[in-house]
Amino acid sequence: MDAKKILLIEDEELLAGVLQRKLQESGYVVTVAQDGEIGIEKVRKEKPDLILLDMLLPKKDGMEVLEDIRGDAELSYIPVIIISNSGQPVEIERAKELGVQDWLVKTDFDPKEVVEKVNRYLFSQ
Repeated sequence: MDAKKILLIEDEELLAGVLQRKLQESGYVVTVAQDGEIGIEKVRKEKPDLILLDMLLPKKDGMEVLEDIRGDAELSYIPVIIISNSGQPVEIERAKELGVQDWLVKTDFDPKEVVEKVNRYLFSQ
């Protein structure tokens, strides 16, 4: 079985590095995009099995990226887990309307929890 591909759209290099390493140790192929525009390009090109998406991004924010993904029939099936500094109810509601699988607040999780959620969404369907 081929390794599952994860696209991590995250501009905080330290966090991106930690998550990338942790996910790779768990057997995933992980690509990182540092801003929303590059993120969308990589989603279209690589068609990952799951996307980890930050909300506060340069060039195009996470909500715009999510709207682009959900508005494209070729990409709309890809599960998305939000990783954000913000836990604003309005943002969470909007993201849920756009079909995100889960929402993690950066201050409240450790990388192991991210791996557990990724495993759950990739292998429980």
